Amino acid sequence: MTQDDGSGNHSEDDVPVYTPDGPPRPSPEDLRARIPGWGVDLDPADRPSYPKLRLQPDLTGAHWRFPERQPERSPRERSIEHRFLTPVFGTAQPAHGLSGRVRRLAYARWSEARNAHWLALIVADRIDVHESAVNALLHGRPRSFLDSMVAAGPWLLSGCTTYVVVRRLARRGGR
Repeated sequence: MTQDDGSGNHSEDDVPVYTPDGPPRPSPEDLRARIPGWGVDLDPADRPSYPKLRLQPDLTGAHWRFPERQPERSPRERSIEHRFLTPVFGTAQPAHGLSGRVRRLAYARWSEARNAHWLALIVADRIDVHESAVNALLHGRPRSFLDSMVAAGPWLLSGCTTYVVVRRLARRGGR
């Protein structure tokens, strides 16, 4: 609570922080006196990163205004916010299978600002994990016994459950 001496004057310690003018701010000289090293980076000449902050086109080493574009040998995902792909992009893991379809849908349909875009990419990652585990199992190269169980277990469990349910329903219908 502020103390008012009747003249409308307040001591600096009594000024409330949340006012339209904001909190009271000490002068730079006062801060330098109280805090060792305060303000050492105010002068750009004293900042180690300052030369990097200045644009010096002659020192970049670039010989182009816009870099040469990498050829697109297969369709790549491109955000709807961008007119074209970046000049250089990754090609090591092209989208494939169901996970690739989900990724393409995420990029073609939703903005990167939408949760649906990122949720679809997460779902695509989960699908890709299962696709690769099943693929490894089918080729006789399971990554580990647990990988085989994680990949095939749910399918076997749902298949057995479906078999048992259909068999019981068929028996009831035959009575």
